[in-house]
Amino acid sequence: MSNHSDRITFDPEQCGGRPWIRSMRIRGSDVLDLLASGLGVGQVLAELASLEREDVLASLRYASQRVDHPVFVV
Repeated sequence: MSNHSDRITFDPEQCGGRPWIRSMRIRGSDVLDLLASGLGVGQVLAELASLEREDVLASLRYASQRVDHPVFVV
């Protein structure tokens, strides 16, 4: 399994500073939105033909890591 850092790009000057896939200006949130709407990985790849399966998985890994944070109860 590859690390998402070789597939996710950050640039505050591009895509409103949101993470995007391999400098293609396809935002990770676009991939996640398609998956959330019910499309399967194969359908996402057909919809965004320049993506690879590993890009979709990297988007999921990145999102998972972003929401996995400690919650402190005071």
